[in-house]
Amino acid sequence: MAAALGQAPGTRTASRCAPEMVQGTHAFEIARHSMHKGMGAGRFLRSAAFAVGGHQWCIRYYPDGDVMEECRGYVSVYLELLSKRSEVRAFFEFKMYNHITKSSTTISHTKAAMFFSTMDTSKNSRAFGSPKFMTPGMLELHYLRDDSFVIECDITVIKPPLVGKTTMASDFELVGKTTMSSDIELLRRMLQSDLSSNFRNLLETEEGADVTFMVGGEAFPAHRIVLAARSPVFKAELFGLVGADNRDHITVEEMQPAIFKALLHFIYADTFPCAILNDCCGDDAMEFTKHLLVAADRYAMGRLKLMCEIILCKYLNVETVAATLSLADQHNCMRLKDACIEYMNSSNKISDVVASQGYAHLKRACPAVFIDMWEKATKSQKS
Repeated sequence: MAAALGQAPGTRTASRCAPEMVQGTHAFEIARHSMHKGMGAGRFLRSAAFAVGGHQWCIRYYPDGDVMEECRGYVSVYLELLSKRSEVRAFFEFKMYNHITKSSTTISHTKAAMFFSTMDTSKNSRAFGSPKFMTPGMLELHYLRDDSFVIECDITVIKPPLVGKTTMASDFELVGKTTMSSDIELLRRMLQSDLSSNFRNLLETEEGADVTFMVGGEAFPAHRIVLAARSPVFKAELFGLVGADNRDHITVEEMQPAIFKALLHFIYADTFPCAILNDCCGDDAMEFTKHLLVAADRYAMGRLKLMCEIILCKYLNVETVAATLSLADQHNCMRLKDACIEYMNSSNKISDVVASQGYAHLKRACPAVFIDMWEKATKSQKS
């Protein structure tokens, strides 16, 4: 007993396991897109092989979607592990370059690391991705330019963890403090914020909703504090002196349900409501965008209004430019107004524009616009 009491206290040691993460990006350009349409479900285009984290990868693009029934009407995109007899965990996200906003937009991303394996070919674990990536209409509307577009894939490979040598506990505490910050920074850059998806889920589940909007006979439950934070008009209507006495149920006049749904999507998700436009293409998509611009102006959603302007600027034609100019003048959209006037002054189909129904309405409703047109035309001729 005495000998035991006289022994030196036991030492405290520690070791640390830290996974290494390697990042990489590959851009896959799909040129002559129109030539690839009609390949058939399940048929795909494969990018060149590229290396990230010591493994070979490729991107697979399905112009007519994967073979599953749920993929009908969508294009599909997958990340495939090419290295033979390999196993690896990785995060990834797919982006598309938007020529309207001049930036890359994340379309889909993994919330957890996926386990890729080519060890057992009977298991479908060599490729993961997005079966319902987007509709062809949305791809062509927002991302196609000169019959081509670019898919970007960001990959973060998680390599096998390394266990450091045993250290004294005090040394470990110091090492942990000095290296943990770099790990956190890497994780911060790797993992995309899920704030937008959390708010979108709040809208979809209707949990905690405390106000209901009636639009064209359809009910839209929402959260007054979210709406008030995003729109000064909603703030005045829900918390101020504006609006009816009953603020639990509000009727929205002169708006289509689909437009109000798109407006709510932007309010909660802070992204352009591309998914709601999935069933629209061509002129229908442009009409939808015009109505959404009117709604954005009505509720003082300046950023959404600007997005709509940029889209409409890109898709002007002789049949719609006069009506679009009238819309721009009514809602003080200077970027769109200038684009319409420039298009009309430079178009070699001005006679077709004059013959359109929109032009006749423009003459009646917005005569002041013609002064701007002539002034700009005169300036361009002098220059």
